[in-house]
Amino acid sequence: MPKYLLDVNYTLEGIRGVLAGGGSVLVQWLAPRAAQLWRRLRATRHPRLERRLTAVLVADVVGYSHLMSGDEEGTHRRLVSYRREVIAPKVREHHGRIVKNTGDGALVEFGSIVDAVRCALEVQRAMVARNAELPETHRIQFRMGVNLGDVIVASDDIYGHGVNLAARLESLAAPGGVCISADAWRHVRGAIAAEFVDLGEQQLKNIADPEHVFAIAPA
Repeated sequence: MPKYLLDVNYTLEGIRGVLAGGGSVLVQWLAPRAAQLWRRLRATRHPRLERRLTAVLVADVVGYSHLMSGDEEGTHRRLVSYRREVIAPKVREHHGRIVKNTGDGALVEFGSIVDAVRCALEVQRAMVARNAELPETHRIQFRMGVNLGDVIVASDDIYGHGVNLAARLESLAAPGGVCISADAWRHVRGAIAAEFVDLGEQQLKNIADPEHVFAIAPA
């Protein structure tokens, strides 16, 4: 017998049993089915958020507004060129994903914190070489922050404390430099040949607890 006919027979038998057994049996028969339906309705209204542990890199241009006020079109062309010729290739090389480009920066995620920090340093070194050919008034420099944290994943973005902390670390970095969290430092200190400067506990804007921060110079 086809499965759908078996299901129909099962349901009919259940109804006959309920009618024969009285109200208490009706409650016993309906209660688990009602509870299951309610759980399905709640899951539809409040879908479970996707989360993952990821390495987050946030980059921002130093003095972007000042650069734009002095040479708007030239600054825009150079930034677009650096994104295409420096940042995007380095992110691909280190198995990262550019989540989004902001007006003067970028949000990038990596499956490996070592890859994230290596990518940040290599981009900064490449920018030193690019800027060497330009007058100081035309140089684009990035600040970068890298954090290892749990994030909420959307189709076109990532959110949460892990992202916010990376953004606050970026704001602490020197022009052309990188700041990383203590969690990131513990994973990369033996894997990357770089000089780490211990900045100690820092109270970051809109972050409740102080964060231990390390800085890395690109040279």
